[in-house]
Amino acid sequence: MEEFFESYFDGKINIKGDCRDIFEQRYDWAKFGLTVNQVRFFLTQFLPELLFHSKKQDEDQVRDHYDRGDDFYRAFLGEPMVYTSGLVGEPTKKETIDELQKNKLHDVCTRLQLQKGEKHLDIGCGWGTLVNYAAKEFGTQSTGVTLGRNQATYGKEKAKELGNEKNAEFLCMDYREIPAFPLYNKISCLEMAEHVGIRRFSAFLMQVRDMLEDDGLFYLQIAGLRAAWQYEDFVWGLFMAKYVFPGADASCPLYWVIDKLEHAGFEVRSVDTIGVHYSVTIGRWYECWLENKEAITSKYGKKWFRVWEVFLAWSVIIARQGSSTCYQILAHKNLNQFDRSSLIRKPL
Repeated sequence: MEEFFESYFDGKINIKGDCRDIFEQRYDWAKFGLTVNQVRFFLTQFLPELLFHSKKQDEDQVRDHYDRGDDFYRAFLGEPMVYTSGLVGEPTKKETIDELQKNKLHDVCTRLQLQKGEKHLDIGCGWGTLVNYAAKEFGTQSTGVTLGRNQATYGKEKAKELGNEKNAEFLCMDYREIPAFPLYNKISCLEMAEHVGIRRFSAFLMQVRDMLEDDGLFYLQIAGLRAAWQYEDFVWGLFMAKYVFPGADASCPLYWVIDKLEHAGFEVRSVDTIGVHYSVTIGRWYECWLENKEAITSKYGKKWFRVWEVFLAWSVIIARQGSSTCYQILAHKNLNQFDRSSLIRKPL
């Protein structure tokens, strides 16, 4: 498999037909044994990054990735500019990217029980869509934190456009530098915690706990992997680490994430697995990416178009078959005095 995609990226080979259809048949033409290059990458880059995760490393990797250009990301994320899994609301119809992300934004805010005037923190806010949505639709005082300069600027400009200047704030900084006070009523973190890394994950969760009011809620959406992995899962993971999400090594099985949350002093209230929703979302991104092939190729080159073509096509299948997935976890501080009755769901 590595020989195939490296040759494709370098322009040594071309493919006929739709990349996603070709990957559906990948076991007919590819093997998933590890190559010398993959073992070298794992030992000399992946493992050292896993062990250190310095501020400089995170800053360089995040900014190299997310400051590439807003037009690059809009070419597949579409108008919402949300780089996290959406939610299918109507399984009987093909929902658009906008609909999938609006379903998700509403679901997150509802699960967090956001109330007007509450202090809400979104760690790893991306282009600020959730922050602006919560501020506009739920009246929160929302703060978004991102290392991406372009993302912070985009969020601020969108806030101005929506009239959110007074209750939507964006900070361009490392998560470790987030001010400890004032405390927040609600904290969300959607698919950013993977970048924290395995080594620093527990410290990150304890930091979140310390920033949260005692009666507050923490919503964590995190990409995960199945525990009973197969070789394709590992090969896909190394590809993602090299080309798409460098340093995002904390995508782990659910039991690992829950264990870290509980040891950090949280009680887990609910968990949903939304891998199939992620597959649908990535499928819409893939279609959008193909529609913008000419614009991306002319500005960023054929290689970057092909990298994301393979990433999106392959990931549709990977998420659908369970190799990777995504967890939505709602948690609160495990304190005796916490009012657990407030989390009783109303009957449908």
